[in-house]
Amino acid sequence: MALALPWLETFAADRPTPDETPRRFVSVYHPDGVGLPLKEDPAWKDWSWFPQGGEKDFRLTKVLDVLEPLRDEVTIYSGLSHPAVRNVHGHSNADQYLTGADTGGHGPYKNSISLDQAIAARSGRFTRHASLVTSTNGGTGAPRGAQTQSFNRQGRPIPAMNKPKQIFDTLFVTTGAEARAQLARSKSALDLLVANTRSLSRRLSDHDRQTLQQYLDAVRDTEVKLARAQKWIDAPVPKVDASNLDLDAGPEDARSYFETMYELIYLAFLSDSTRVATFQLGRENGGGPHELLSKAVGLGGAHGLTHAVKRPDGWKNLGTYNRYQAQEFGRFVQKLKDTPEPNGRGTMLDNTFAMHGSASSSFHLSRNYPIISAGGKNLGFRNGRYLKFGSGNEDNQAGAGIATDAGWRSKVQVEELPLAHLFVTVLQRMGVETDSFAGHTGTLARV
Repeated sequence: MALALPWLETFAADRPTPDETPRRFVSVYHPDGVGLPLKEDPAWKDWSWFPQGGEKDFRLTKVLDVLEPLRDEVTIYSGLSHPAVRNVHGHSNADQYLTGADTGGHGPYKNSISLDQAIAARSGRFTRHASLVTSTNGGTGAPRGAQTQSFNRQGRPIPAMNKPKQIFDTLFVTTGAEARAQLARSKSALDLLVANTRSLSRRLSDHDRQTLQQYLDAVRDTEVKLARAQKWIDAPVPKVDASNLDLDAGPEDARSYFETMYELIYLAFLSDSTRVATFQLGRENGGGPHELLSKAVGLGGAHGLTHAVKRPDGWKNLGTYNRYQAQEFGRFVQKLKDTPEPNGRGTMLDNTFAMHGSASSSFHLSRNYPIISAGGKNLGFRNGRYLKFGSGNEDNQAGAGIATDAGWRSKVQVEELPLAHLFVTVLQRMGVETDSFAGHTGTLARV
């Protein structure tokens, strides 16, 4: 087990004083939805993702029974989705999972700030890194094909890191004088760039001026990062024991890779290097490193599992992969639960709201997002529950059994609530003063 030093006030001179207890947020996203066989299908009892039963007396199927030891620490949600994209095919909907923006299925594309970055805008004042953005595929991807869950205030994607050593070095390795020299070079180049573009803008067309403005917005993001780096450059990075971390792990060694990525998020939280993190477990519509992750449980490409549910053991195979995803999330949650909060207020899990979910339910249907949350007891969250929202889908059978693209085009005769209401609740309990998100006002009842 790798260990990290907690936040130490000795090294906090000239920086904002942390909250009495850190409030943390992490979102884990998995593509391609989950298995939802019809109730009359023999696979329903064991391999339907959603639990069966009521708010407290629910039964976890084989997909989520790996979370049974954490039953009192988790909440499972149904009946939530983003209204703006309910008719967008699941291959194109990951971009808006944390933003709720109307990204559409084709044509002009515009996104907005993601939930994690709205939280980071506040909590990032107290940490070396405002947020930690990770994924299996890395980078940003393309519009409607995101490989990151994080978007800045202008709606631009924030590149995700996907190599464990790169993440470790970013968090825990400093180069001293070279870091200072590199920072100076970057600032000098940025100052020159800003001066040149200001004189250029007077000679541009309206369209080009708008393009330049978007570019300058990105420049300002860089300026903020440089200012943050300057503030922390003389502070020693936390010392961690990396002897048990497989920093060379890749998705081809799925189990080690998953465990290492989650461990890095854990260490980032434990050392108070950041209080906000995202981890995307692949890109919608398959392709790239995440296709190898399902091989950890002896199955073929991850995306193909959603297209093969009507074949023998199809629902079982998809459910087995979803089970593996839940198991690794549960391992991370358990570690937070087992770690006392460095300042003594409960455990790390008590002060962390951890989400795990997808923007699709059955076969790329952008409805009824399968979402799990864990922790946050000291933030006001009550767990050990299965919360159903909306109406007309009490058994979570809307869209069940779908195995063709005809499903996402059909009208679903159920009512769901905006997921943004949960996001407003999360924001408020993270200390962000707001009563709306993604155009929706108000919190989510019963949470």
